[in-house]
Amino acid sequence: MTIDEKIFEMPEGEGVTVEEVLSDKRRKLLEKFSARLGLKFSRLELLNQALTHKSYAKEFEPMLKYNERPEFLGDAVLGLASATYMFEHFPTFTEGELTKMRSSVVRQSTLTRLAKELGLDELLQVGPTEFSSTRGMASNLEDAMESLIGVIYLEHGWEVARDFVFDKFAAEFEHVRVTGIPKDYKSKLQEIIQQRPPQKLTYSIISSSGPPHMPTFEAAAMIDRKIFGRGVGKSKQAAEQEAARAALQKLGAIK
Repeated sequence: MTIDEKIFEMPEGEGVTVEEVLSDKRRKLLEKFSARLGLKFSRLELLNQALTHKSYAKEFEPMLKYNERPEFLGDAVLGLASATYMFEHFPTFTEGELTKMRSSVVRQSTLTRLAKELGLDELLQVGPTEFSSTRGMASNLEDAMESLIGVIYLEHGWEVARDFVFDKFAAEFEHVRVTGIPKDYKSKLQEIIQQRPPQKLTYSIISSSGPPHMPTFEAAAMIDRKIFGRGVGKSKQAAEQEAARAALQKLGAIK
């Protein structure tokens, strides 16, 4: 069994999944996309899997392979590559500063924007319910970006995947280095509310989705029980940070 077969072997209880038989049109789209990346995939089916959401895959019988598992791998590769970049390029930063820097760059809004710049929004296969949801699409594009990194690692190895992350995220890290690490959004929002007594700030986890090993949470930042911002993240804390950022934008405190 090869490494990709081991990683993508379905756990017990998940049922049978099969690779999508690519149409000529889909194959040409993927070939054109990989050419833009400057990478050649010996198995376009693997790239297609990275760009297939579960909502689309479950429309078929048997169910098609989808991108949750390569996303799991890509998340780990992205974490290591981004940490490596910061360690090499910012030798005077403390561990705490590096952690905050990574959190301010490797987040949903950045991954979603980079995914759109690469054209993943045009290539991602999603079901009708996901396609109609703006928030869902943002989360799905974040997942697709991580899935893409995962299959690049599988197809081309660590060095190519690392360089891909370096290339796509270097400008983001440099921007933070020049402008400074942004303040914690939750703390900034709390400071504003404290200046407006008797207003009260609370957070609520609205929903959670995804498999147990890779959950996604949606949180709301509420002022006097009225929702001022929503956010999605891989942890409750990350979702609350995104919700606080959205609330700050609504209040005009940040752009």
